[in-house]
Amino acid sequence: MSDPTEALGCTADDTAPVPYLQRIRTYYQTLGYGQPYRWAQYPQTPFTPLSKPLSQSRVALVTTAAPYQPDKGDQGPWSAYNAAAKFYQVYTGTTEGEPDVRISHLRIDRKHTSQEDVNTWFPLAQMKRRAQEGRIGAVSPRFYGAPTNRSQQTTIGKDAVAILAAIQTDRADVAVLVAN
Repeated sequence: MSDPTEALGCTADDTAPVPYLQRIRTYYQTLGYGQPYRWAQYPQTPFTPLSKPLSQSRVALVTTAAPYQPDKGDQGPWSAYNAAAKFYQVYTGTTEGEPDVRISHLRIDRKHTSQEDVNTWFPLAQMKRRAQEGRIGAVSPRFYGAPTNRSQQTTIGKDAVAILAAIQTDRADVAVLVAN
C-alpha cells in the first residue's frame, strides 16, 4: 500500500458520487426552467433566539414526511421512490399516539438506507420523552407537514405562512424543522 488513504478504506478518486448540486441544476434545466436552480441564500439567518428557556417552551415539529395514503401504492420501509404519495398542501396531524407518516415520496439513498426507523426522520417520540424529562416544556398538540415539491416563492409565500399560523394557533414557542 503505497497510498496512505488505502489503509483508511478511501475509495479511488474516479468513484466520487455524482455532484448533487450540479445534478439538480441540470435536472431543472431539462424540465424547461431555463435558468439553473438557485438555492435560497440569506445574508442573515432568519431565526430568533428563544424568549424563554427550552425547558419552559412548547415545541412544534415541522416535517416533510407525508401522511400514509393506502390508495397511493407501496409506501413501506423498503419501498421504491413513490411520487404518487406526495402531498401538495400544508397539513397538520395530532401528536397524540404515533402518527402514520412516511417518506416513500422523497428521493433518499434506498440502497444503503431504509425507512424502517421512523424515529430517524420523525422524532416525535424523542420530543415526547424530552418533555417528560423536563428538557422541553411541552410538545405542541399538532405537527405540521410541509410539501417538498414547491418553488421557493410558494414555500416562503404560502406554505411557510400557513405553517407559522398553525404553530401560532397552537401557541408553540419554537419549531424543530425535520427536512427529510
